[in-house]
Amino acid sequence: RRSGQYTMNHDHSKKTPDGASFDRSGSQDSLDELSMDDYWKELENIHETRGNNHEERVALVVKEPDEGELEEEWLKEAGLSNLFGESSGDSLESVVFLSTLTRTQKAAVEKRVETVTQTMRKKNKQHQIPDVRDIFRLQNDSKGKVCDGSEPSTVRTSENKNKTQDGTKGPKFSLGTDEQKSPLEDMPYSDTDINLEISFAEQAANLKDSSVGKMCKSGGGDTLLPNFRLPKDKTGTTKIGDLAPQDMKKVYSLALIELTALYDILGTEFKQQKAVKIKTKDSGLFGVPLSVLLEQDQKKVPGTKIPLIFQKLIAQIEEATLETEGLLRIPGVATRIKSLCQELEAKFYEGTFNWENVKQHDAASLLKLFIRELPQPLLTVEYLKAFQDVQNLPTKKQQLQALNLLVLLLPEANRDTLKVLLEFLQRVIDHRDKNKMTLKNVAMVMAPNLFTFHGFGSKTIEQSEFVMAAGTANVMRFMIQYQKLLWTIPKFIVNQVRKQNTESQKKEKKDKAMKKLLKKMAYDREKHEKQEKTPND
Repeated sequence: RRSGQYTMNHDHSKKTPDGASFDRSGSQDSLDELSMDDYWKELENIHETRGNNHEERVALVVKEPDEGELEEEWLKEAGLSNLFGESSGDSLESVVFLSTLTRTQKAAVEKRVETVTQTMRKKNKQHQIPDVRDIFRLQNDSKGKVCDGSEPSTVRTSENKNKTQDGTKGPKFSLGTDEQKSPLEDMPYSDTDINLEISFAEQAANLKDSSVGKMCKSGGGDTLLPNFRLPKDKTGTTKIGDLAPQDMKKVYSLALIELTALYDILGTEFKQQKAVKIKTKDSGLFGVPLSVLLEQDQKKVPGTKIPLIFQKLIAQIEEATLETEGLLRIPGVATRIKSLCQELEAKFYEGTFNWENVKQHDAASLLKLFIRELPQPLLTVEYLKAFQDVQNLPTKKQQLQALNLLVLLLPEANRDTLKVLLEFLQRVIDHRDKNKMTLKNVAMVMAPNLFTFHGFGSKTIEQSEFVMAAGTANVMRFMIQYQKLLWTIPKFIVNQVRKQNTESQKKEKKDKAMKKLLKKMAYDREKHEKQEKTPND
């Protein structure tokens, strides 16, 4: 087996969680040999298009982090860097932020702070190292409702309250939570309802603890995806784009903590990758970072959020008709693609490129080439592996919840471009009667373009397991099928942001009042001292 050598050199799928080896025939959702055929053909086409250029590409180095480095980076990303290191101290903002976390979210933060603290002690850094128990002591007094809308109950699953995940004894401390009835027990949610009111990790923990929680694997023979839906909410649902940028920053921090908490509960490792910066092109169309492309496009079309070339290629494909058989699957001629590519680089921005020369299959090949040639993957270096790992989560609902949180973690440019791509792919599928491109076919053809990334060295996915290929195709299928749900901000996160804002405003008011009072006291003291001095003079 050579599964250790693909994309990011991680060994993914040697064993299922219960220890049984995967076998080729029974891969997830029984994606049959015929449909997998599209996947392997697509990989061949990719290599053919890449041709000799492949050797010239600069491999993007993914740095192997030192001990504790990942956790330190994670805390910084979550906006909690002041819990350790030179800057450690009680920032009011952090106190407010921590007070709004759910039990499982607190457990996730606590686990990372513990690791960083131990690493720092080992390195004997001359920093003030807070005890993880002190960080949460502030909340211990404020028992009561937690932000996921549920009554407090224990964080640790009932198996063993005093053991950490690796089975070693953990510190005995409470996060100010009491044993209570699971909030899910009297929830009228059906299996296909996506409950956005209660933290996903809390739902997973409760499922694990309850007798219902014999989590069935999401594999099996069904090739139909469940009809997941959002139950009607009187207050409406919050979509990405509805919130102000400063609130989206808070959403990012909470989504990162929530996703980590969910993976912790489900026993799946969540690791962000870190790319070492490489030199990239600072102009052009193909192989240019999204941010650079948008910068140059906004000079032409102010306010544009999607690269113009990307928009134009989709428009070109749709202009012909989406009923063409084998659309996206049948490639353009490799040599033509190469020369069109060079011509576009030279003439696209001048407006002198002749689009009549571009056949529909050429435009589709150029669109896929654009995605593959991005210097960092569309799903980002940090989260590409996490997107792939979604396939390892126990239930389809949890896979969907993880994808929802991952979409919230993508930078705006990547998220907007991905949205336009998924909407386009759905329109292609809507014509499946004529073009013979079903959801499964489109997912098979697109997965190698999004998940096999040239930058991580020469060993790509085809040297890995068959099941890895089927897995990424499944993740692709999920993203297309449930795209409307994925761009929703879960209500429990919106409530946490709201609570943070309210608490911050209260604290600001108190601070203002305190400053005013101190000023008045200082003024009165001065006045009093002056009056005392006068008679003596």
